[in-house]
Amino acid sequence: MQKRLKWTGHPFPLGAVYDGSGTNFALFSEVAEKVEVALIDDSGREERVVLDEVDGFIRHAYLPGVGPGQRYGFRVHGPYDPSRGQRCNPAKLLLDPYAKAVEGQADGHPSLLGYRPDDPERPGTADDSRHVMFSVVVDPAFDWEGDQPPKRPYHESVMYEAHVRGLTRCHPGVPEELRGTYAGLAHPAVVEHLTGLGVTAVELMPVHQFVQDGHLLDRGLSNYWGYNTIGFFAPHNAYSSAGGRGGQVAEFKAMVKALHAAGIEVILDVVYNHTAEGNHMGPTLSLRGIDNASYYRLVDDDPAHYFDTTGTGNSLLMRHPHVLQLIMDSLRYWVTEMHVDGFRFDLAATLARQFHEVDRLSAFFDLVQQDPVVSRVKLIAEPWDVGDGGYQVGNFPPLWSEWNGIYRDTVRDFWRGENSTLPALASRLTGSSDLYQDDSRRPRASVNFVTCHDGFTLRDLVSYNGKHNEANGEDNRDGEGHNRSWNCGAEGPTDDPGILTLRARQQRNLLTTLLLSQGVPMILHGDELGRTQDGNNNAYCQDNETSWIDWNLDTEQHELIDFTRRLITLRRAHAVFRRRRFFRGDTGATGTADAVWLRPDGHEMREENWHRDDAHALALFLNGDAITEPDAHGRRIVDDSFLLLLNSHYEPVDFQLPEREYGDSWRIVVDTAAEADATDETEVKAGGTVSVQARGAIVLTSPHRVGSGRWRRALAAARKRRPRTRG
Repeated sequence: MQKRLKWTGHPFPLGAVYDGSGTNFALFSEVAEKVEVALIDDSGREERVVLDEVDGFIRHAYLPGVGPGQRYGFRVHGPYDPSRGQRCNPAKLLLDPYAKAVEGQADGHPSLLGYRPDDPERPGTADDSRHVMFSVVVDPAFDWEGDQPPKRPYHESVMYEAHVRGLTRCHPGVPEELRGTYAGLAHPAVVEHLTGLGVTAVELMPVHQFVQDGHLLDRGLSNYWGYNTIGFFAPHNAYSSAGGRGGQVAEFKAMVKALHAAGIEVILDVVYNHTAEGNHMGPTLSLRGIDNASYYRLVDDDPAHYFDTTGTGNSLLMRHPHVLQLIMDSLRYWVTEMHVDGFRFDLAATLARQFHEVDRLSAFFDLVQQDPVVSRVKLIAEPWDVGDGGYQVGNFPPLWSEWNGIYRDTVRDFWRGENSTLPALASRLTGSSDLYQDDSRRPRASVNFVTCHDGFTLRDLVSYNGKHNEANGEDNRDGEGHNRSWNCGAEGPTDDPGILTLRARQQRNLLTTLLLSQGVPMILHGDELGRTQDGNNNAYCQDNETSWIDWNLDTEQHELIDFTRRLITLRRAHAVFRRRRFFRGDTGATGTADAVWLRPDGHEMREENWHRDDAHALALFLNGDAITEPDAHGRRIVDDSFLLLLNSHYEPVDFQLPEREYGDSWRIVVDTAAEADATDETEVKAGGTVSVQARGAIVLTSPHRVGSGRWRRALAAARKRRPRTRG
């Protein structure tokens, strides 16, 4: 066989980079004694080429003639001494940490273990190349056709957490061969649903290449959620209709382009806190065999074991420069090459653990803050992990937004009728200033949600008191036991019309609260149409009808979609629901504060009213004439005023509307107890009475006071202050 031509190549960029004539391979390993790149042909035969050149612990070579579609892996020769944290084993074909595409899936074969099962202190000698995933060289060329990210401000965003497969797998408008794929998500039938609903961003559950867990496969299940990453640069190949030899990259880009064309941003749920290699008994797939001690946090006095704050067996070593480089290179790649608009960081508290404690000023956050690419996209933290001191809601740096788990818990408690919830509810409805304002953050810091992938769906939240996870094969021991749910009188399916009516109203109550709160609302996919998981609150392993959206909708489900759409439209139309700054008690042209909490009798809440155990009803006045913040052009924002009447009591409550200083007359725009097609144009005068159904909510609006002399003077003054603009 003719010897392959090999040139010196370059140490950067890392990974396999095709330049039109050949491919440069570069791999970091501080402990490697020799590194081979193994080129794999279609029959599975290997051609091994030694990466001779070394610069700063980076081994590299350029191979002319190697191009897109070429499968490859690395074999790293070096010390195997678990007691010192060293686990090199050249018998294992390793995935490139910088691979842009991956073919195949690890199958759980014992040969994937880097050690001998009968003697873990000794390396396993079985070759695993028939059971691993292959890295693939890709062609980066793609015609973006002038793609421009929507770049929508946080306060104008409505996010939609979605699963590529679950959202599209059963959609009748998507061709069968595209269902469950990136192309399926980009299909007009799905895009039209999203745009019709009014969402502005899809937050995709993990799409980085992930691994299927052997213990799940043994039970006939799978890692459906995908929080088991092994490739931080590669779109997960099982979501591609174009195969795994690089076609998934172009298909993902086409999906992003289609969503951008519809005005929808793409945010990725990313898992940089750990990898799929698990604990010391897990498989050797990539980083463990390349340089275990550099990539993973090891126990200080026992380097054979991993320091784990994620509950998955390992955590990445966030103080090592090459770990930080790997993460930052990955983030920049997804922004610059794949055109995504932001990231939601799974278990983000782990990323703040430079040493042991959670540190807001850790190296990772410093790097993000100064990075000219990553700092300019949406950054959302899941602000907790399972380690000591890991619950960090409200404690991330100013650049970041956070999943607000306290919002979820408070809103659930209020609507299931818990006592003493009014003070907390007031904070959540108005943007959670108690969590964020002291750090000079704004309402956009709070990503509000009532449900997410982890837990009950909205429909199940009002249909089950307890979890029903028997299908997961863990005797219902898995999943959260304290869900703050209420079944409305019967556990699970029922024919009782009263219970069904109450459940429908409770779903509308929760959606109304979510979409009219200050902050950034996030809806779980399928909640807008009443999706159920039959009480399973931990469907991480259910890649089947349990988790997929059933698009065969009945009348009630269509009505819920329409209701959700109307709420989003209301939010989009009125700046008073999406303020950029917290309420401050400022008065506007009416001389009334920007927000006022009222009792059902129409008078302002007093200190003693907040702390009554039996208080389950209150009203919030939002003053559209007192929005002190300017719009993007520096002009004063003018809006209608609104009253939110909320009643979580089991009996109806009569609300007396406030006096004329709040508004001369009011019109109902949302009533969660009304029939789906009912409209109420009846005006209620100031001081009039509105009855709110048991466990119900009503939203009323009053037009801003154009006719008042005070308003006219304020408007004239505002016009004088308005800066001149061109165009």
